[in-house]
Order: sequence, then structure tokens, then C-alpha cells
Amino acid sequence: MTAPSIFFQPQDQERYAGKAVAPIHAVADEPVSTFSIDVDTGAYANVRRMLNQGQRPPVAAVRTEELLNYFRYDYPVPASRAAPFSITTDVSRTPWNKDTRLLRVGLRGYDVGASKRPAANLVFLIDVSGSMNSPDKLPLVKSALNLLADRLTPRDHVSIVVYAGAAGIVLEPTSDPAYVHQAIDCLSAGGSTAGGAGIALAYATARATRIPGGINRVILATDGDFNVGAASDESLEQLVKRNRDDGITLTSLGFGQGNYNESMMEKIADVGNGNYAYIDSALEARKVLDDELSATLVTIAKDVKIQIEFNPAVVSEYRLIGYENRALAEEDFKNDAVDAGDMGAGHQVTALYEIVPTGAAGWLPARHFAANRTAAGAASGSELAWLKLRYKLANGAASTLVERPVKASTIASAVGPKGDQAFAAAVAAYGQILREDSHFNGFTLADTRRLAGVQSDYRRQEFLELTRLAEQASTAR
Repeated sequence: MTAPSIFFQPQDQERYAGKAVAPIHAVADEPVSTFSIDVDTGAYANVRRMLNQGQRPPVAAVRTEELLNYFRYDYPVPASRAAPFSITTDVSRTPWNKDTRLLRVGLRGYDVGASKRPAANLVFLIDVSGSMNSPDKLPLVKSALNLLADRLTPRDHVSIVVYAGAAGIVLEPTSDPAYVHQAIDCLSAGGSTAGGAGIALAYATARATRIPGGINRVILATDGDFNVGAASDESLEQLVKRNRDDGITLTSLGFGQGNYNESMMEKIADVGNGNYAYIDSALEARKVLDDELSATLVTIAKDVKIQIEFNPAVVSEYRLIGYENRALAEEDFKNDAVDAGDMGAGHQVTALYEIVPTGAAGWLPARHFAANRTAAGAASGSELAWLKLRYKLANGAASTLVERPVKASTIASAVGPKGDQAFAAAVAAYGQILREDSHFNGFTLADTRRLAGVQSDYRRQEFLELTRLAEQASTAR
């Protein structure tokens, strides 16, 4: 069953389209779970922005999978580029429920160094409307895109399209960073927001300057406040989809607050076979457009889908933590026409299932009629679950299937999570507590900090501080 949508629009006009917390599933009724991967991280930075301002984020703004995937974990590097990512599974005891276990699935894509990155044809699409006239918007956009310009090689070229009351080209394709800096530094904000016209012009520019076999991508920088022209999310999505199918991808970078339309920003990046990030500081700009530039630009696998079939002899109930807006029907898994998430070079994906071992106390009530109950010993085997993945290579049309078992013995040998396992569980708990998940049995943000443990990495240390800020934050309603 698909979770119902939650549309949150507070008085300051920020817009979020979230989903209710994913439901519990009985393996006897629904043994198969299918979802599209997600490498977006925008929710993490946006939630951080609100917490830093002393405000608890609205539930619809929190997507736990984007919090999990903000961080890197110790997954192995793929042995060969013939398989674009490695696959890791492990099982640990659940810190917030003694009767359940956590099954972690981790993917890690291969890295591409700057010297091996394909030539890039980039179109910066910059919102210069009046709504961008604040320090956390256009000035931060300039700083972020100037940073990206410094990473250009002579093989790359950049065009700049802007839009306010109308759309126009302010920089023809160039490989000279100095010209890019000059054009960016001259921008100023004013006027209404003809976002649809801007996106159409950006795609037309990208098509006219296409690099065969290279990266052809539009990078949109905006607060998402489209109020003139083709402004509906549906019409923008159709425009983005047509160009995606023509090989031009889209990255959306969100900025600012007050009128931020995250609902649109995330959706069009997903439809555009790109990724979505929220830039709340110069440090975040450096993470997305410098530290992780290859992941932002270079696609190594597309339409990546995960499907898990649970063994009812070993698992009686399960729930997927997060990924509510990435759920797919079981039959979508083998349908190559169904779009799914893409992985960039060096990207990682983490998914956590909370599972109830058969015979343990679960969430669901017992069935009254014997025919509606799972017969004890009706199934057997040495497998907890059967894991399947499908993906297409970046330039491929047909998907590749990967299958592997998850051993049943991992439940019996499971211990409390340690190291990366523990940190991933802590991030999941933080997200679900902010989402007001009712299945955490009094597990608190302080418990989350203790679970995460002492951290030396700056971003992980910052996470610990965010849990403290979340304890102190006033609730946004």
C-alpha cells in the first residue's frame, strides 16, 4: 500500500510534499519490497538550516533516506567497473526495539578522478528574480557556481542562462573560467519569475552545444519560486522528462528560505535523472560542487531498483525506514520503462529495514482465523531474504539483474550495531524521531547521540550537535 501524501505549506509559503511514515508489512501478505534508490541529500541540509535557526522542521520536510545518504560509510570499492557498484548487507540488533533486527543494504559506486571525467557541457540556469534578493540566495549562488567554474578543464564548457521576468543567455559557451566568473559576478536580482521559460531556454542551449559521449547537464540554482509562465509542477516535469530522454540531465540546487519550493526542486531533479541538493552555506557548496563533483556530474548507473523478498520462515514482519516517495510496485522492478534513481561516481546508497524474526513479538495483532495465520514451519531454508537489484549502465537501454541471498544465520549472530552500523542507525533514528514515528518506544535524541558515539569526522560531529539543537528547537506548525 502506498503511503498517503502530506502537503505542508506554512504561512511563510515554504512548500513540501512528503509522505506518511511507511507502514508495517506482514511477510505472509506482502513478502516483496521494491523501491528506487535515492542519492539526493537536500533534506539533510534544509533540516540543518531550520535547526540552526532554532526551529524544529515540519514533518514533511524530513526524508530519512536523504539524511542517511548524506554520509559516507565503509562500503568496499567495486572490484571492477564492469559492475558499477559494490553491494553490502549486514544485520544488527535494533537499538530501540529488543524484538526486531536491522537489515542494512549498502551500495557504493566506483570513483572517477578529474582526469578521467568525461568532457562536460554545463548550462548554469540561474534565478535572478526579485525573490532571490537576499544574502542566502543570489550571493550564495554566485559563490557556489564560481567554485564550480574553478573546477573546469579545457575540455569543458559552460553557458549561463538567467531568468526573471524573461529568460536570456548572458554567457555563450566558454571554457575560460575567467569569463564565467565575470558573468556570474555581474548578476543582480529583480523582477518576477519566468521559471518555465528559463528551463526551456537552458535545455535548448544544452542541446545546441551537446558534447557527444560527454556530460550534458543543466544546473538549476533557485529558491523554486516560479510564479510566471509554465509554473505548474506537472508542466515543468513533462519538459524535464522530454529532455532527459534526449540525454540532457538536470541537477537542482536549492537556496534560501521563506518561499522555498522544495516540492518542485526535488521532483524535477528526480524526473531529470539528476540529483537535488540544498545549499545553506559556503561549506555545503564546497561539499556538493567540489568534494563530490564527480558524483554530482558523472552518472555511472541509471534506473537503479532494489527488491527484497523475505522468507516467512525467518521474518514475519518488516518495514523500510524512509524511501516513502521511492516505493515501486512489485511488477515495476523488471519493467525497464519504469524510471528509477541514478547513481553518480562515488555515490553511496544506504537502506535500512527493521524486521521481526519469526516467533518474536511484532507490531501487528494476531489473526483470529487460522487460515489467515502463517503456519509454523510452513517454509524453511537458510536464507533470511533474497536480494535483487536492477540497473542500466549510463549509456545502456537494457537493465542488468544482480541477485544474492541474505543468510538466515545473520539473525542468530546479530549483535548491537557498532561503528558504521551504529552511526547509520543513529541517523535513521534522528530522522524518524523528527518525523514523529510512533514505533520508537521512547528512544530519544539523547539515545541517538549515545548510539552514534564519539566521532572525529567534521560532518559526523556536526550531526551530533544537530541532535542537541533538535532537542531545544521549537516546533514549526
